[in-house]
Amino acid sequence: MNYWTQSTKNIYVAAHMGGAAEHPENTMEAFRASLKFDIDQIETDLHMTKDGELILMHDDTVDRTTNGSGLIREMTLSEIKTLDAGNGNEVPKFIELMELVKDHPTLTLDVELKDYPIEGRDEFAYEACDKALKIIDDYGFTDRVVINSWDVKLHEYIYGKYGNKYRLHMYYPKRHLEWYNPSTSDPYVYGYCTCIFGFQEGEITRSDTEKLQKETGIRLWAGTYANNEKDIDASIEMGVELITCDNPDEVIEILRKKNLHR
Repeated sequence: MNYWTQSTKNIYVAAHMGGAAEHPENTMEAFRASLKFDIDQIETDLHMTKDGELILMHDDTVDRTTNGSGLIREMTLSEIKTLDAGNGNEVPKFIELMELVKDHPTLTLDVELKDYPIEGRDEFAYEACDKALKIIDDYGFTDRVVINSWDVKLHEYIYGKYGNKYRLHMYYPKRHLEWYNPSTSDPYVYGYCTCIFGFQEGEITRSDTEKLQKETGIRLWAGTYANNEKDIDASIEMGVELITCDNPDEVIEILRKKNLHR
């Protein structure tokens, strides 16, 4: 089955962190709620604990989204599981999300790897990455996932080790991929898709992204800025095929009024 039929005429909608506008982000409550809408994808963030377990949380620390404090990589799973991630939710393990979506017939996933190979943590980051990819394979989602990272070195690791097995999610312009490490090759050549930034500020134009697509074949997506009709229209003008948003129900409604969501 081809899960990737998004186009400029059928724009996919991804629930960012499960749809964080209405529910605590990256919780099972948010993920379950998002599935009540006709979403095409769930986006989530993945970290590894001190004892090698994969959990879903955006930040490096538990401070902002739970009632606890500390770096995830310095805490055990059992310590993290005692925390309240909002509305009485536990911080979920990655496999809890996979169990939820494993029987969904069409859903895709955007898994953002948040452990970066920086400051001597290369092996930790690569271990977290490899464990995530194995779980994805074990659940039969290899062809239904994009692997997302803001660090190009992690993309280069995945591409170097696994080739084209996984779809890789980039960011454009390239400086958004080089916060921590410089690139050693053109990431858009082997990337599947890229969220685009800067067109609202005039940094890039449609001619820039057309040239990028023509040279690399990469697909254009929009980030969480496209959460209202004005910014959705601007993204459509740029040629995007997917919108990641915190309010998927509202974005779907806007797109359907324009006959741009199945």
